Amino acid sequence: MNQRTASISRTTGETDISLSLNLDGAGKSDVGTGIGFLDHMLTLWAKHGLFDLAIRATGDLHIDEHHTAEDTCICLGRAIDQALGERRGIVRTAHSYVPMDEALALAAIDLGGRPYCVVQADFVTPRIGALGTDMIDHLLESVAFHARMNLHVQVLYGRNDHHKVEAIFKAFGRALDAAARIDPRLADSVPSTKGVL
Repeated sequence: MNQRTASISRTTGETDISLSLNLDGAGKSDVGTGIGFLDHMLTLWAKHGLFDLAIRATGDLHIDEHHTAEDTCICLGRAIDQALGERRGIVRTAHSYVPMDEALALAAIDLGGRPYCVVQADFVTPRIGALGTDMIDHLLESVAFHARMNLHVQVLYGRNDHHKVEAIFKAFGRALDAAARIDPRLADSVPSTKGVL
């Protein structure tokens, strides 16, 4: 099997980011964005998806977290797309339900190359640590669109916002792992009746 890895570097007037991803890893991560809660969520995502992930990001956190968080997720999406390559032999679609104490989240993914993102989640607090909860939808959208993935996320219920977001990222990691898996029955073919993704 070809190595499904990617390395992304992106420098703008607002951020400087380097990221490496191995889709067929062991869940090892080394994430440093300067935004503690985002680091926590991306570490969980890697662990539960069994992805090896390394991120170093610096940005204009003296303004707020928006640019650094957004650009990190843009780079993550690009890395997923690059690592998937032509997407031959992948399962393509998958979903995962993950509970986190009183919260339950669903993530459903189609890696068919058509980017879309739907997030149904209500938060009651404006921030979790240094990350605004209004950023959660946007960060998931940024990954999905740059990964050329269809991502649907729903928090079915929950009270604690930390638990809700944690359940989302764990479900996202597990669903992506399942959708990106190689199915030997496909014999390196593209999983589409159109013949291309």
